[in-house]
Formats: sequence, structure tokens, C-alpha cells
Amino acid sequence: MSGSLKLLKLINVILEHVYKFLGLTNPIPEVINAFITAAISFAVISVFVMFLVWMERKVSAHMQSRIGPNRVGPFGLLQTLADAIKLTTKENMEPQKRDKIPYFIAPIIAFVATFMGVVVIPLDKGVTIQNLNIGVLYIIAITSFTVIGILTAGWSSNNKFSLIGGFRSAAQIISYEIPLVLSLVPVIMITGTLDLQKIVEYQAHAGYWFVGPQIIGFLVFLTASTAESNRAPFDIPEAESELTGGFHTEYSGIKFAMFFLGEYISIIIGSSVAVSVFLGGWIAPAFMNFLPVPGFFWFVIKVLLVIYLIMAFRWTFPRLRVDQLMDFGWKILIPIAILNIFLTGLWILWFSKGV
Repeated sequence: MSGSLKLLKLINVILEHVYKFLGLTNPIPEVINAFITAAISFAVISVFVMFLVWMERKVSAHMQSRIGPNRVGPFGLLQTLADAIKLTTKENMEPQKRDKIPYFIAPIIAFVATFMGVVVIPLDKGVTIQNLNIGVLYIIAITSFTVIGILTAGWSSNNKFSLIGGFRSAAQIISYEIPLVLSLVPVIMITGTLDLQKIVEYQAHAGYWFVGPQIIGFLVFLTASTAESNRAPFDIPEAESELTGGFHTEYSGIKFAMFFLGEYISIIIGSSVAVSVFLGGWIAPAFMNFLPVPGFFWFVIKVLLVIYLIMAFRWTFPRLRVDQLMDFGWKILIPIAILNIFLTGLWILWFSKGV
């Protein structure tokens, strides 16, 4: 049992005694436990995001022959913490003619929609916040709500740049959602389940990871996931060169930080799903089985490797034009994903003997 799971169990035991002393009913502890679990998850994710921001700066600096952050803290590790303090304490500037209620709730929707995807990520065997037998479907459904927050932000800001950015994001996320889902279908066909835990366990029992036979699906998923996160070279909703920031142009301070945090959480979720579905989740590589380390360690290592690949992807390719972006999704990724489904179906029909 992981340390985080032991911590939650200890908190639950303490709360149970407090509830008995106060004479509270059972439903109340469940609600409070849910809030405590969410708070712990948020704290862990926030620290991890700060590390990823530092990591991305170092990766980009290395690829561009620069030094990167090296002043605040050892190796510049506290630079992201300084940035977080700056964002949370700076003045909150708001457009005078904004649509107040949608403007206020837009960053909340964008953040919460991505954060809720953490719930079903299998960190280790039997270690997840809430194991659902439709985990893949849940993640696809809940993270799609991000587009509502982004479109609402662009619409309510009373800024044409923001409005264009919001519409671009809606078109992009909806378009790339299709190849992303199609890339997961072959794995679901093979395993016969939507449960992420069972998909990882299938790979453990089969003795291979799906990244081998489903390399096409993996590449399609990684590309579509990057596009859904509004990451370069697919960051046209916030293209600085023509939209000065796009849908979040009129946001500053903590509200901008929520959009920023949501983007990195989206990367974490996408990488975690890629690791669980295609890279064996918490399963150790065959040549490293002799190491007595928990599965959680291998899961985190794999996630970091996928995130590194996404970061290198960002700092390698130039931004696409809007027409190129849409053509790439509809005319290239979707046909490839459909072809992969067809070939997988033939493989299952003719060659698969089951595991």
C-alpha cells in the first residue's frame, strides 16, 4: 500500500472517531472524506505541476543551448514557486464591460474539468482514488468539459481576440477528440474492458505492452492529446503572434493561474492514460524486474518520459496554421485511426488466441 493511501486511511480512522464522538451520521463523513481526498490530490498535483514547469524550462533551455532557471533555489528549483507566489498575489485586472458571472466561472470550469480526471488514474495495482469500470469513458467525458470553460472565457471577456481564441479552441478540441477516442478503441477491442486497472492487468498477464502492436494508436493518441491540451505546435487558441494570448488575454492573477494549471494537469492526465493503456502502467520493464521497487515508481517514471516527449515535441515544431491544424486532424489522424481499428479487428478475428 502506498504512502498516500496509508495517509488517507489514517485520516479516515481519525475522522471516524471524531464523528462517533459528535454523533454524526454516516453520509457526512463520506462527504468530508471526499473533500479531504480532493485537497490532498490537489496539493500533490500542484507540487508536481511546479516541477513540470521547471522541467519544461530546463528542457527548452537545453534544446536551445541556454542555461534555464538557476538562480532561485538549488538548480533553480524554487523558480516556479516564486512564479506561483507572484501569480496569486498580483493585482487582478478585469475588463470593465465583461459578462461578470461567466467571466468568473470560466477558469473554474476549465480547471475542475481537467482535475477530475485524476480520480480514475491507476497509480499502482489496486491504488486509485476511485476505480470505475468505465474509467476510459469517464476521462474522455469529463475532460471534454474544458472546452466549455475556454469558450465561456473567450465569450465573456468582451474582447475579439479572446472570442476568436475561444472559437478556435472549441473547433480544435472537438475535432481532435475524435481521433483520440478512436485511438483507444483497438485496445478496448482487445481487452474487452473500459477499466484502466484491468487494461494494465491484461498487459501484465499477456507479457507485452500495447505500445508494440498498437504503435499507430499510441502515436495518434499522443498527438491528439497534445492538441487537446492546446500545446504547441497546436496552440492556435492562444497564439500570441495574432491573438496576444487568445481566450485568456483578459485574465490575470489567480484566474490566469487556473488556466495555466489546468493545461499542465491536462498533460498529466493525457500522459497517465497513455502510460496505462499503451505502456503497461505500473508494470516494470522485463529487464528491470529484479529491482525491489513499487509499481508506483515505474508509473511515475513512464509518465515523466511521456511528458518529456511532449515537451520536446513542443520545442521542435513550429506552430501550425488554423487550416493546417484542422486538415491534419480530419484528413490524416482520423483516417489513420479508423484504419488501425479495421486492422485490429482483422487481427482479433483471424490471429488472436486470447490470453
